[in-house]
Amino acid sequence: MSGSRSPALDRTETATPSPTPTGPCADGTCEIEVTAGDVVTVPEKYGLGPIEVKAITGDRVEMVAPLTGSGFSVSGCAGGGGVSSEGGGGVGLSCGQGPAATINDAMSLQVVEILDTAAVLRIEPAG
Repeated sequence: MSGSRSPALDRTETATPSPTPTGPCADGTCEIEVTAGDVVTVPEKYGLGPIEVKAITGDRVEMVAPLTGSGFSVSGCAGGGGVSSEGGGGVGLSCGQGPAATINDAMSLQVVEILDTAAVLRIEPAG
């Protein structure tokens, strides 16, 4: 064998197209400051694709996300959080600052603080 192929190069080539989530919340636990237009990637086991922050108002954070599982459930958004169909297998979330919401019995999402045009979200496994 000439040794012309390096095993390190093979690993790089196969890792490039990997759909592994990246970003501060990719491992499923983070506290992150977001503004409208930001996208937060969470693990697929939470049943959601990337969560897009659509708007931050005085007391609400409006978000949308595609579903990656066959169902969807949410409970506990402070201030009467709601869920609406976004078409194409997505959901809309409207959450206020306060206690954490439980999504798909797998993920905890809490609006920790709303700061004018930004908000701090805490994401972690439910339970």
